[in-house]
Amino acid sequence: MHFARRRGGPMLAVMTTTERLEPATGTTTADTGTAGTGRAAGVALMLGGGLSNQFGAATGALAFPVVGPAGVVAVRQWVAAVVLLVAGRPRLRSFTARQWWPVLGLAAVFATMNLSLYTAIDRIGLGLAVTLEFLGPLAVALLTSRRAVDLGCALAAGAAVVVLTRPQPSTDYAGIGLALLAAVCWGCYVLLNRTVGRRVPGAQGSAAAAGVSGLLYLPIGIAVLWQHPPTPAALGCAVAAGVLSSVVPFVADLFALRRVPANSFGVFMSVNPVLAAVVGLVVLGQRPGPLEWVAIGVIVAANAVAVLAGSRAARR
Repeated sequence: MHFARRRGGPMLAVMTTTERLEPATGTTTADTGTAGTGRAAGVALMLGGGLSNQFGAATGALAFPVVGPAGVVAVRQWVAAVVLLVAGRPRLRSFTARQWWPVLGLAAVFATMNLSLYTAIDRIGLGLAVTLEFLGPLAVALLTSRRAVDLGCALAAGAAVVVLTRPQPSTDYAGIGLALLAAVCWGCYVLLNRTVGRRVPGAQGSAAAAGVSGLLYLPIGIAVLWQHPPTPAALGCAVAAGVLSSVVPFVADLFALRRVPANSFGVFMSVNPVLAAVVGLVVLGQRPGPLEWVAIGVIVAANAVAVLAGSRAARR
């Protein structure tokens, strides 16, 4: 593959841009006299959350040789379930069948997305897997738009994907396929999340879905950890990865959304593939080539332009 990698590559957080909790109020510091300070703090929070996300992935990589991707995913899902259930406090007994069906669909997407993504990361590296997965929400945004600028973004992103996945002797097609499956899951998450948001109040829907997904991973996790007993160090790395990739970004983004406009948040989150590639390079020794760096930059730019164009159209 184009990215030099190590077996047992890192994991990525289940919580993505579309999973962040919205702030309790629509008021931001832009409405006050402290907009500059508030936005600077918001940018710092987003940067810290993004870096924590990717360093959590690198930490999870240390546990891969012992428990494999499935073992780390299971622990990661359990940590995410506990965090979201505590934060969202879903009233499960009051859910109706109309509310449960999209929540269960969301849980299935969680489970499939993380296992496919983590396995892809193990095969093709952090930067490439995250970049390809990022195509999911970008595709949803572009397919639901009729603006000419979005057609240009789609063509640019498509060309970048061709560069990233071009056939070479070392190309891992299974890894690419798994990353694209994760992208499809993320796109489905965006669509399902809209339905859940309309039918279930607050963050209760996402919390319930995370809880169900955690339950789904109980037999998988128990079986994997039974066959591959984790060392204390490996288990600690898996738990730490869950904290770094779930708890820290969750809190950071919650406070950041109170300090920066939603469109600015979306644009900034576009840099996550770049952060993933940088962390993969520095921590894991995964080295994208010059063309790969350009392709990642093009996909990031396409998403940023699409977000900005969408926010401007909404204000008209």
